[in-house]
Amino acid sequence: MNWTLEVVVVPVADIDRAKAFYADKLGFAVDHDTVINDDIRIVQLTPPGSGCSIVIGKGAVPDMAPGSLKGLQLVVPDIEAARAELLERGLEVGEVQVVGANPRPVPHPLDNVGFLFFDDPDGNGWAVQQISRR
Repeated sequence: MNWTLEVVVVPVADIDRAKAFYADKLGFAVDHDTVINDDIRIVQLTPPGSGCSIVIGKGAVPDMAPGSLKGLQLVVPDIEAARAELLERGLEVGEVQVVGANPRPVPHPLDNVGFLFFDDPDGNGWAVQQISRR
């Protein structure tokens, strides 16, 4: 039996600000923005090529403090190209960092160990890792 992770709830203070950040700065697709009533709104966004989405909203999502989620990780085949795209979209992102050492030979020196780090407007922490081949 397969067990797939499909959705991660990301706690935010301002739904519209977060939706704009994830859609415009990160290029996530807006799958839906559903308003049930004044107390319930659910926005689902999916990174390009991902089988897992994030959900931001109020009312029907777990009550977590905005900015309390740390360690979310995206994987890209080319960390330098990803950094350039994020900078082009206006995201403040640092230099590529090498974290650790490769446990085996890889086709590119940044595979497995090349990372970028950034926070969303609420302080939820994200990493981007280069893995060009599995």
